[in-house]
Amino acid sequence: MKAVRFHEYGDPDVLRYEDVEQPVPGAGEVRVRVAATSFNSVDGNIRGGFMRGPIPVVLPHTPGTDVAGTVDALGDGVDGIAVGDDVIGFLPMDKPGAAAQYVLAPAEVLTPAPKSIPLPDAAALPLVALTAYQALFDHGKLTAGQRVLINGAGGAVGGYAVQLAKGAEAHVIATAGPRSTEAVTSAGADEVIDHTTTSVSAAVTEPVDLALNLAPVDPAELAALVTLIRPGGILVNTTVWMPAPSDEERGVRGIDLFVRSDAEQLARLVALVDRGELRVAVAERVPLAELPALHARAAENAVHGKVIVVPPGT
Repeated sequence: MKAVRFHEYGDPDVLRYEDVEQPVPGAGEVRVRVAATSFNSVDGNIRGGFMRGPIPVVLPHTPGTDVAGTVDALGDGVDGIAVGDDVIGFLPMDKPGAAAQYVLAPAEVLTPAPKSIPLPDAAALPLVALTAYQALFDHGKLTAGQRVLINGAGGAVGGYAVQLAKGAEAHVIATAGPRSTEAVTSAGADEVIDHTTTSVSAAVTEPVDLALNLAPVDPAELAALVTLIRPGGILVNTTVWMPAPSDEERGVRGIDLFVRSDAEQLARLVALVDRGELRVAVAERVPLAELPALHARAAENAVHGKVIVVPPGT
């Protein structure tokens, strides 16, 4: 089969499009014929060697933590999944990923794919939508009527976070640049702050119950978000290289989010997609052979929106 792998850590040019043996599923595993994977910023951090501590991988390594595809073979002891099923999942980050024609997945991370969108497009869902869901509900405890500030709403996680928060009947304040304003507004934000022209601290005039930081801001900006949160509120931060600040005097908790694979939560998100209550936005569809060039563009901040990566034969 064809796959993209890196044999050493480094810049995007370490990625190679090459022939690899097709994997054989072990006990509890499923082999998936990949319809698409997607690009996530963590892929570049793993390739660059910056995540060796929390995410140790065996070289050569195939990137791609998101998968959408069709079950092709079952290992021993797999129940509830059949050959021919269309599935999606968030794969273990330390194992070979889905930037290939076939990938192995633990059966427990997979859930049936949405039926209302093309199967490859469903690869845009798992990691980023689970990040948004876990930030808002597992950690942020968001409930109807609350005010939530989503800082960095113009990215892929932010697009899902705005939709999910509105679906939970929250009042959503979102920050975004000019390129993303229209998308964030159409996702349902009640207020959109252009962070390129306006200070977030000045624009948010009433306290929020929850602030979600998705942007690589400097420590002073992150600390400023805490001042906008009511006593007893929560700041959830996804930029984990910079710990979330708290305010103990006012009971404001800072939480750092490490997204986890959760097939049950992913099934809830799929149900929202199929009911038309959650929109999956795909900005680009890139052939697998062009993944190294995609990594290079991402390193130059030239990738905007969610990109799916499609292997040959899909």
